Amino acid sequence: MAIAKVIRVVIVDDSPVARDILRALLEEQEGIEVIAEACNGKEAVEMVAQLRPDLVTIDLNMPVMNGIEAIVHIMQSKAVPILVVSNESDAEMAYQAISSGALEVIAKPTYTLQGAENFVRQVRLLAGIPVITRLRPRTTPELPAPVLKTYKPLSSPMTVSAVRQVFAIASSTGGPQALAHVLSQLPADFHAPIVIAQHISDGFIDGMAQWLSGVCQLNVKVAQDGEPLRNGCVYLSPSEQHMTVTTERCIKLKARAVGDIYRPSCDVLLTSVAEAFGAQAVGLIMTGMGRDGPQGMQAIHNKGGVTWAQDEASSVIYGMNAEAVNLGVIQRQLPLSTIASEMLRIAGATPMTECFNPMRGDA
Repeated sequence: MAIAKVIRVVIVDDSPVARDILRALLEEQEGIEVIAEACNGKEAVEMVAQLRPDLVTIDLNMPVMNGIEAIVHIMQSKAVPILVVSNESDAEMAYQAISSGALEVIAKPTYTLQGAENFVRQVRLLAGIPVITRLRPRTTPELPAPVLKTYKPLSSPMTVSAVRQVFAIASSTGGPQALAHVLSQLPADFHAPIVIAQHISDGFIDGMAQWLSGVCQLNVKVAQDGEPLRNGCVYLSPSEQHMTVTTERCIKLKARAVGDIYRPSCDVLLTSVAEAFGAQAVGLIMTGMGRDGPQGMQAIHNKGGVTWAQDEASSVIYGMNAEAVNLGVIQRQLPLSTIASEMLRIAGATPMTECFNPMRGDA
């Protein structure tokens, strides 16, 4: 019988208490070994180069060298899967870490059963993901300038009745990078609203909205209960509630049940979009682990809407999208590089010059 490979983890955090909690949670698990701890980013870079772990968990605010700087160095030298484990106050900074090469962001776990299970699940999942070394720039890159927004404010005369079509996106692990890639290529006058259910830890959605808003021309916001859908606006579901769309073309947030595995639910969003828009719904299921989303894609398919899935080659995790493909409800599988152009074709909008591409290593 083959012996299962042990997952070797390096923990990076300047707080001894935080390191102790993470070590305790991992050492309770079979098949996971904490091989080293670092208290700053400089130590982390050195340890990764020497020990070649299967995964690094890293905090962001640390002395000597912060987490983002460490991630950049690691991904440019000895790339390994990186899981950001940080506080909610670092939410926007956390998504800068995603741009730099980290795979996922979660809140620092507690000794609660749910927190422990989520942390361990992410460690097991991400440790098996292949990552590639990012080329080191010849010169020190400048941070991208803030995108000059040319959209109309939400108080503009656009009416709810102008919304004829909607794009609904489901994503999980690898989703933030993929979403940034797609949204950065859409113009401010995109002729439809975009609603997104991205699996995310509680407290991090505001940071994600701010980060995405900074890399694209569109209005990106956290959805509010009762607000009308507007063309050219991107609505992110909060993790604390499930987002739905009503037949009146408005957002309706639903309470999250204690036993809900996926937060927010992709199936809940997609199914509501199918009911509200019918054949005018466009569903896209992207990279991510688990089985959330296929039932919602089936609902859109059954109503005569358009159904797409991100293809395997461009997905960090070919999981949720694979489940939808296997269900037989996906019309086309698209590489990440062509999704935006297909959205523009369906919506009838004019392409724009790409301003930022996190998959290329900008920022």
